[in-house]
Amino acid sequence: MNEKALRIVVMGVSGCGKSTVGRLLADSLGLDYLEGDELHPPENVALMAAGVPLTDADRQGWLQALAQRLADACAQGHGLVLSCSALKRSYRDILRTGAPDVRFVHLHGARELLTARMHDRPGHYMPPSLLDSQLATLESPGADEQVLSFDIAQTPQDIARAALAALRSTPEILDKS
Repeated sequence: MNEKALRIVVMGVSGCGKSTVGRLLADSLGLDYLEGDELHPPENVALMAAGVPLTDADRQGWLQALAQRLADACAQGHGLVLSCSALKRSYRDILRTGAPDVRFVHLHGARELLTARMHDRPGHYMPPSLLDSQLATLESPGADEQVLSFDIAQTPQDIARAALAALRSTPEILDKS
């Protein structure tokens, strides 16, 4: 696999910087970027905006739509960077059905920092009151998932640089063309 065919999901709870890091990775690799939140159906957005946590059933269609985008990228031989909470292993497994070779970059950090970041995003439909439900839902990736994890106390630029270095040091990514 070469860098132009990488499929990457930048994951974590709300406020962790998925979108920022995802865009930096996509720009650095010359790949398309997809903001996973843009594929939420209006019903999900309305629930979250009202402070109601999504259930597994609420997320099912959204995750399948994201997996389809990953599958489309695979079928076309294209890379893609996707931001998506991917809070549970079962959600990550759904995404893997679209791209078995997908790489996950997990962003995590202190609750206080996450809350502060959420308060600094006026107009976003995801209220800070839902952070606790996301943290409760989060199943940290297991060692067998081969996920790159980064503390958000670092700058998004530093995280993106470290993620790129780690991805490039992966034996499967030898062709840098």
